[in-house]
This record gives sequence, C-alpha cells and structure tokens, in this order.
Amino acid sequence: MNPLTSSSIVNIEDLRRMASRRLPKVVFDYIDGGAEGEVTLRENCLAFEDVGFRPRHAVSMEKCDLRTKVLQHELAFPAMLAPVGYSRLMHPDGEIAAARAAGEAGTGYVLSTISGHRLERVRAASRGPVWYQLYLMGGRAAAEAAIERARRAGFSALVITIDTPVAGMRESDPRNGMKELLGRSPFAKLRFLPPILARPAWLTGFLRDGGVPKLENVVIPQRGPMPLIDIGAALAGAVVTWKDLRWLRQVWDGPIVVKGVLTREDARRAVDEGAAAVVVSNHGGRQLDGVPASLRVLPEIAAAVNGQAEVIMDGGIRRGSDIVKAVCLGARAVLVGRAYAYGLAAGGRPGVARALNILRDGVERTLRLLGCPSVAELNSSFVHAPEDWRPRRRT
Repeated sequence: MNPLTSSSIVNIEDLRRMASRRLPKVVFDYIDGGAEGEVTLRENCLAFEDVGFRPRHAVSMEKCDLRTKVLQHELAFPAMLAPVGYSRLMHPDGEIAAARAAGEAGTGYVLSTISGHRLERVRAASRGPVWYQLYLMGGRAAAEAAIERARRAGFSALVITIDTPVAGMRESDPRNGMKELLGRSPFAKLRFLPPILARPAWLTGFLRDGGVPKLENVVIPQRGPMPLIDIGAALAGAVVTWKDLRWLRQVWDGPIVVKGVLTREDARRAVDEGAAAVVVSNHGGRQLDGVPASLRVLPEIAAAVNGQAEVIMDGGIRRGSDIVKAVCLGARAVLVGRAYAYGLAAGGRPGVARALNILRDGVERTLRLLGCPSVAELNSSFVHAPEDWRPRRRT
C-alpha cells in the first residue's frame, strides 16, 4: 500500500512525521526549524488558536465555491505554494514536483531563487500560474539575466523578499552541519556522516541526483551557476532596498509582489512603490525571532493597504481552517511552505498533492460548517479575534 494514500495520513502533521523518518536530521531540521529561540515559529501556529469561528447554522448547501482570484489568476482554492529553498535536497524532483502538483491542483507555485532546477523546466512542469521569487544574489547582472529568463519562460509575477538583510540564526543548521553538507570539502563532512548514513533511501536518491546541486537560476557572468554554499553570506551581499524596487519596475513589466511585510508603514511604502500585492510574512519564523505572528498583524496590514494592492499571508498554515481564518481577516489567499515541504520530503509530487488535498478538503469542510457557500463571501463576521488585533486608527 502507498503510505501517502493510507488512512493514517489525515493531516499535515502526519506528513511531517513521514518526512522526519525519510530525511537525515540536517535536512529535516532545515525545513522544520526556526530562528534562535523559535518564539515566532511557535506563535505563527498558536495565533490561529486565538481566532474562533462564528458559524451560521441551519444552512443547506449543494456546493461550495472555493475559487478565488490572485493577480487575475483563478485559483481552485485560496492557497498557493510558497518559495522554499533547497527543495532538491528534500527530494530529487524538488521544485519540478512541487510546481507540477500545484498546477494539477488548480493553484499556483512560487519558485525560490535558491533552487536546484532550472526555472524553464519548473515553469514547463505546471499548468497553473508560476511566480519567481528573486534574491539579488550574484549582483544585478545575474538578477537581470534571471528576470529575462523568467519573462521568456512565462512567469507571471516577480516576488521580492524584503526581510533578508542577513540570514536568520537557525541554530540547528550549524549544530547539524548544514554548511558542511553543502560545502565541497569531504573532510568537513566526516563528523556529520552518521545521521546521513542512517537514511539510506534519501542518500541513494541524493547521490543519484548528483549530490549538492548548483543554484541553476543564479548565473554569474563568466562563472556560471552559483554553488549552493554559504547562502547566509550571499544574502548579506544582496540586501533589497526600496530603491531596488524602482529599478526592478524598470526591468520587469509584470506585477511585483513584496514579501515580508509586518507593519502598516512597510505596507504603505510597498503600495507607494507600485507593488501589486504584499505578503504578510515573517519568513516562517526563520529570520528575526520575536516579531509577531503573521496572522496577528494581518488585519492591520489589510487596513493599511485599503484595497490598493492584494494581500496574501503566510506563516503557520497547517489546516484548511487556518486558510479560512486568514481569508476572513483580510487575506486574498495564503502561501503554504512547510505544509507542502513535508509532503515533498515524504514522497515527491504525490506527497505535495496529498498536502494540497488535505488543505483543500479542510477549506471546503470549514465553509460548510460555517454555513458560508463561497470563499468570496467570507469576511470578519465569521470569526472573532482578540480586541488588540483590530486595525489601529490613524492619528
């Protein structure tokens, strides 16, 4: 029996446990962990427990309409796959598997710069919308070359992440030897080998795939693709500023999405700089620990944007009911990251498909239990949230 279709896989946590059994600790902790004390990582999930539902009972519905539109693309339900770096370490098919599963589910995929498959192959794998998340690694020349490739391949939006002036301190990475795994020195890897050897199925796939992949979409002139090493240093040299956004508007003629917004000030600035959408995000609790949960600041950001750009949210999504709460509080849709990364690690494309089915079914079930016939009719009257989450009045 395929374990992914087993009756024991009923939620995202079940996929997480499967992923932990398949992956070596260094790769699983990379997916699973957060920055420093992991306060924000925990709060992202706990915040959903602070929001309750206000259902309308005695309502009969033949069908529920889960569709929504994001940047003019119709999605089968209000969730897209977030950019997740190092996906090819989780499964050899990596980004291609995730993009294909997203397209088959009728939704979209966001490709990370830190990816091991060429963006042209990823775009070709999906029949849904695919966006490109750009880091300025390798300098502007490398970024402009990637943007031109993305345009020619048919990517429909450019996602700019603004919360990575340096990589967050994810304490499990140095403990587990993430840098050594990605590095070139075989001697540096020696003391980290036992937990890798304990996962022979993963190791076999990793070696058959050629080992550590290069960053196929960061092509440095005269040098070729950037090696997949020391991403922290690369990010420190690739800080995105508001000035860069003006330059990007000149070299990319499609919609720009600003990801990493946590304050109304940054939300307004993004709108003023021409962003078509903002993503309320704390990078899954992987950057600055101690910032608020994304859901907590979502109403404030939605009020600040005031319909002048679309609002998307990520962080802590594990159930369909979480997606419904986010939509009620002002999100057009959500991005899911860890939820599908667990599925990818557990079983490639079928694992991602399983994660998406679990979330989609959860959205439909929640709508029916709420007595709401469509995603388009969700609003804040279907939930109650803490008083201090309400948008502050401008003075």
